[in-house]
Amino acid sequence: MSERDRVDDCPYTFAELARDVLPGLMAELRQSIASARPMFDFAQRGVGVKTLLKDEGRKADFAGCYVMLDAGCPVYVGISRKVFTRLRQHVLADTHNSATLAYRMAASLTGHSMRRSEAMSDPEFRREFDQAREMIRRFHVAYIEVDNPLVLHVFEAYAALELGTGEWNTFVTH
Repeated sequence: MSERDRVDDCPYTFAELARDVLPGLMAELRQSIASARPMFDFAQRGVGVKTLLKDEGRKADFAGCYVMLDAGCPVYVGISRKVFTRLRQHVLADTHNSATLAYRMAASLTGHSMRRSEAMSDPEFRREFDQAREMIRRFHVAYIEVDNPLVLHVFEAYAALELGTGEWNTFVTH
């Protein structure tokens, strides 16, 4: 593959991704699932990303894929350029843009037809949103590092399909 044919400096062809890279990353993610950590670790006020990373022996936040688990069952796959920062947003942020999973869960329960910003101002919706964040805090999470942005995006869809997280994962843009 020539430099000109590469997307985001990805050194792999699609065939190589499908045959070797994605299954290898999936095996790594499954290994991480076996030792998932509580999402509550990311919800502690006063315990920042630097402390969490230090506790894990990492010097800096990292690009990667994560999977949230409820009672050991995968429920949501996500990606981020800064995984630990993103995990804290899931459990501490209080906007529909930052706590997107909590928003999606609350929207499913309320069945509202409001605009996102209107929903966040609605007391009934807000209660459901806060309860969804509390639920997410009880989940566990596993994660792996994935440096290349193209590989990361393709792997997110692969992992969501492989782990069966279709209830909360969506790739519809808004």
